[in-house]
Amino acid sequence: MPEGVRIRVLRAVHGDPLAAAELTAVLDERQLAGLEPLPADPVTVVPGLLRSLRPEFRSLPPDTRRLLLIAAADQHPVATHAYQRAVTAARLDTGPLDDAEAAGLARATSGGVVFRDPWTRIAAYETVSAVDRRETHRLLARVLRGEGEAPRRSWHRAAAALGPSRRLAAELRASAHEARAAGEHALACVLLERAAELIPDPRERPRLLARAAADAWRSGDGDRARRLASHGNIDGLNGLLALRAGNATEAFDALLAGAVRSAERGAERGMERGMATGAEASTGAPSDRTVKGALIEGAGGSRVGFPAAADASAHLLARATEAAVYTGDLRRCREAAAVADRLGIVPLGTLGGLAAAFDGRYEDARDLLKAAAGRCGPGGDPTSLIHASIAALLLGDHTRAAAAAVGAAASARAMGEPAAVPQAMEFRAYAEFWTGRPRSAGAAALDALRQSYATGQDNGACHLQAALAMFAAVTGDEELCRARAEAARTHALERGLGLPAALALWALAFLDLSTGRYAASASRLRALAGFGPGHGHRAVRHLATPHYVEAAVRTGDTRVARAAHADYDRWARAVRSPDDLALSARCRALLATGHDAADHYRTALGLHAGGTRDFERARTELLFGSALRRLRNRTEARDRLHSALEAFEHFGSPHCAAQARAELRALGEPARPQTAARPLATVLTAQQLMVARMAAEGATNREIASRLLLSPRTIDHHLRGVFTRLGIRSRIELVRLLASED
Repeated sequence: MPEGVRIRVLRAVHGDPLAAAELTAVLDERQLAGLEPLPADPVTVVPGLLRSLRPEFRSLPPDTRRLLLIAAADQHPVATHAYQRAVTAARLDTGPLDDAEAAGLARATSGGVVFRDPWTRIAAYETVSAVDRRETHRLLARVLRGEGEAPRRSWHRAAAALGPSRRLAAELRASAHEARAAGEHALACVLLERAAELIPDPRERPRLLARAAADAWRSGDGDRARRLASHGNIDGLNGLLALRAGNATEAFDALLAGAVRSAERGAERGMERGMATGAEASTGAPSDRTVKGALIEGAGGSRVGFPAAADASAHLLARATEAAVYTGDLRRCREAAAVADRLGIVPLGTLGGLAAAFDGRYEDARDLLKAAAGRCGPGGDPTSLIHASIAALLLGDHTRAAAAAVGAAASARAMGEPAAVPQAMEFRAYAEFWTGRPRSAGAAALDALRQSYATGQDNGACHLQAALAMFAAVTGDEELCRARAEAARTHALERGLGLPAALALWALAFLDLSTGRYAASASRLRALAGFGPGHGHRAVRHLATPHYVEAAVRTGDTRVARAAHADYDRWARAVRSPDDLALSARCRALLATGHDAADHYRTALGLHAGGTRDFERARTELLFGSALRRLRNRTEARDRLHSALEAFEHFGSPHCAAQARAELRALGEPARPQTAARPLATVLTAQQLMVARMAAEGATNREIASRLLLSPRTIDHHLRGVFTRLGIRSRIELVRLLASED
């Protein structure tokens, strides 16, 4: 099954392999492919594990079972932290817990009861009668009277309810609003789901479940959000879910239509409020419609965590533009811009800037991106900070980009919105990678990949697979680069995602470029000019232009390269980024000859000094050193090539380092040999070093593959590469070598 489905299956069954096998057996083809969400409650579809646990609980004394029931109800499905108070209020002796500890089921601590595992806790709850469960929930509700405990008290009151109750449903709605305001979206979701079960009028259920879907999404439970969203659409949530896990083209259509509908509803409400104000002025009392609206907003909050009504159109339009950018479809970007103009909405600076850049309006794009990048201060909305990070990256300000991405992840965690964390970490990885921290970038991207899969954001995982393919290309791991790129391109073509498809193609093109396959590299990079869903992307083509010019010059095809450079130079002059200007000067040097080329290279290196893209600076030094060798300037050529070689070894980029050594050999200058005394981090790629450390700790190939989201065959390839690079033959030697380094 797809990696995302595998991770979510394990998450749904709390990591138990037997339960995972039982759940997988009942999934249909669409669920196995990740096209439909997993079942709502794994407990009902994997009863085998519970059946095996129940005899252990039934053999315990009644007092022990009651204590375990209170602890289980206090922890599932949300932690309410009332166990100790409940035991005290019921005047129970905790001594019988010794029997549970002797049986290995649970143990008492100063903070409460710790169960052996989640399934043991579920079994403690499910094994008793429904009457006992309801009585336990009533007990827990009675002791939850502290400040901020209303949502948890409401949950236990609702769990003890025997049937429908409009009053209790209203209490749950209000409690969900309070939980949401505190950033507890998972709690808000279960409260609203229970409210939907208890509401007497079935016509009110769809909206409650749709609101619960929005909270489920923000809490990081993508499967639950997709299931609940089928009952209704709150603020374009279905479009957002499609953007993160479905077809980007369909997401664009849904979000753009939602933006238009929201604007129309806003206009209607404005007219109604105007009429209501007139009625109040004439009668001195608020109208029924005004009172009803106030009650709805008071219970439901400001659009279930999404923007208030006045901003809903702008929010949806921003997401629609994001979908258009993901597809790489210029026509859709223009369509979104036209709708924004018609509705009088100014889209978020980053998305507006990208749309302007797609359209070739570089000065407009620069101004919009600068405004967006300026919102990088501490705190704030995670989405705004993510957009600030993207804008800073496009402007070449990698330090600001990394700071904004770190701030976005911290803000998302503080607000209880884990769904936004992997997207923030992705852009942090880009910033760290280009500024000379490839291993940190790779680790951040791998962690974000795992979180994307866990939260049901398969499209985000596709972007990260493409980014990891580029990191693997730079660090010389050819097999991993091709595996990551293939995974990204396969998913991207299925979902209409032009951006990761283009990024994966760029990774393969750079791999060809760094290994001397110039014609193949130029061919791949020319393909980035293609437009349409899954067939290329203008932004990535633009970023890859310096590599394309290099590959094209090597193959003698300078006509197209000159046109590509002219467009790139116009962008560089518009944004005035030192790195972009440096890369433009490098392209100019590649397209020139003789001493003119040398002058352009010197200009490029002078500009690189004010930038942060250390890896590209090393590439410039490599190309300059090669040009100087051909001009017979041996002394300066040697200095430039040694500097480039040192940088490539720091980056762990063996293919680029090999090119520098080849140039030094052509000068008759032996390159500094690699020695066994050098740190392993400079000998192995980031992925190889990670695999080596896990293997030295005793992990099997299959265990390492599971942790790194790779196949066991790829891990075997990595270990063979580690042994070859280190000159060793066994894991025992690897353990000794790593121990000596530590």
